[in-house]
Amino acid sequence: MSAPTPIDDPADPRLADYVAVRERDLVGRQGRFVAEGEVVLRVLLSPRARFPVESVLVSPERLPGLAPLLEPLAAPVYVASQAVMQAVAGFPIHRGVLAIGRRGDDPDSDALVPDGPALLVGLVGLANHDNVGGVFRCAAAFGADAVLLDAATCDPLYRKAIRVSAGTALTLPFGRVACADDLLALCARHALEPVALSPGGAQDLAALPPLPRALLLLGTEGAGLPEAVMARARRVRIAMAPGVDSLNVAVAGAVALHRLAGGRLGGGGG
Repeated sequence: MSAPTPIDDPADPRLADYVAVRERDLVGRQGRFVAEGEVVLRVLLSPRARFPVESVLVSPERLPGLAPLLEPLAAPVYVASQAVMQAVAGFPIHRGVLAIGRRGDDPDSDALVPDGPALLVGLVGLANHDNVGGVFRCAAAFGADAVLLDAATCDPLYRKAIRVSAGTALTLPFGRVACADDLLALCARHALEPVALSPGGAQDLAALPPLPRALLLLGTEGAGLPEAVMARARRVRIAMAPGVDSLNVAVAGAVALHRLAGGRLGGGGG
């Protein structure tokens, strides 16, 4: 790491990528994304991350604790007070840690399907960043190979989605398809069993036999997956107490992924 660069002017052009973080996150950042917080930064700078770092911006109070992590970094490290960081970003930066990553092109969806045993997740119409981040965290925890998102699903590299995912959106491969039909077509091409969660599913998840190659389909809360999609998939339900008919999509995905993961799971966790 070169010597950190102090910056005391919110208008400094070197901080241009950090300006108005919230607003620019929603409209795109010309192939870049913002990572926020130490947990996410540690993932972004780890060998597991799939994206290069363009710069890091930290408060003076955070720099000593992060110095060993930043030491190997070739990208510039800027140091600015909380007041300057907040003036630039447009909201309180309580964590005092931001970074800019470059995303590149999304991989082709077919290239994300492994040979042999395979477990993928397909997201259909998930517009809530917390849910998308939560699904990524669960998919990583239970050994999924990749996540595929339809055009209506929000960006997993949105700052809040990355944070909720505990950084796993930076490590777990993901790709885009146009619609749910494309997910089903991918299943047909690669001999994947499409599995759809439904409160009225025909089969209890606990009774599901091992599926060596599966794609778990998750739809938006409320409306769920379109009936036309579920009709072409293996429908399963999660048994619940009387009077409760659904779970948050990330929680439901976690339960289903744990079942589908089978022998992928090792010890530990928490």
